[in-house]
Amino acid sequence: MSSDPLAPLLELAEVRDAVDAARDRVDTALRHRALRRQGGQVAAEANLRAAVASAALEGHPHEREAVRDGTVTDPVMQGALRVAGALLDLADRWPKAPRQVLARLHVLAATGSVAADDLGRPSADPAGAARLDTLAGLVAGGTKAPPLILAAVVHGELLALRPFAGPSGLVARAAARLTLISSGLDTRGLLAVEVGHLAREPEYVGAAGAFASGTRDGVRSWLRHYTAAVTTAADELVQISDTLLSTRQ
Repeated sequence: MSSDPLAPLLELAEVRDAVDAARDRVDTALRHRALRRQGGQVAAEANLRAAVASAALEGHPHEREAVRDGTVTDPVMQGALRVAGALLDLADRWPKAPRQVLARLHVLAATGSVAADDLGRPSADPAGAARLDTLAGLVAGGTKAPPLILAAVVHGELLALRPFAGPSGLVARAAARLTLISSGLDTRGLLAVEVGHLAREPEYVGAAGAFASGTRDGVRSWLRHYTAAVTTAADELVQISDTLLSTRQ
């Protein structure tokens, strides 16, 4: 019997197939020829879309073009942009010091939204702190589960715990993306998974609640949602790449 706490998740009905299918779609998207010469532009656009979607999921929707033009001053939107722009710089530290990185993500996400004394400070609730420690252990090498599974668990746990004041969802979504980046699945941070969550927002909310219940069906529902959101992000990456390629020709 495996001692890996996440290994049983792959045996839930349809989860393994969903993970494999999403991974195949991601691998195909990452081979797009636009990424060879325009990868920086693609990454910038993906980060913009990710930030706009993450803010919308936090209850702060804004038109993408207004955000692109720099006319949106909403602190939650600004926090989402800061977070998206910092992910690649934080990726190496994420598996080494996950608690520190989470604190940094919260500072980036919540500056201007919560009191300065609350920035980077998780709740002191003992049960929540213990779960956060367990999650940090998984990120730091406590599982050999596929990156998509670990990222989904990171995301779901942080949504369930909401360990930080203010826009804690921004932190959860960023931490999941960091997991995909640091694991090597998406080393350049090109997958705007938040876009996939927003496209299925009612399912996102419902599946996150189901995950928090801790039941097998609830966890399975969340994993299926997460793989679907990653698939949508891969399709979004192809669309961004196609557009940039066509404007260059």
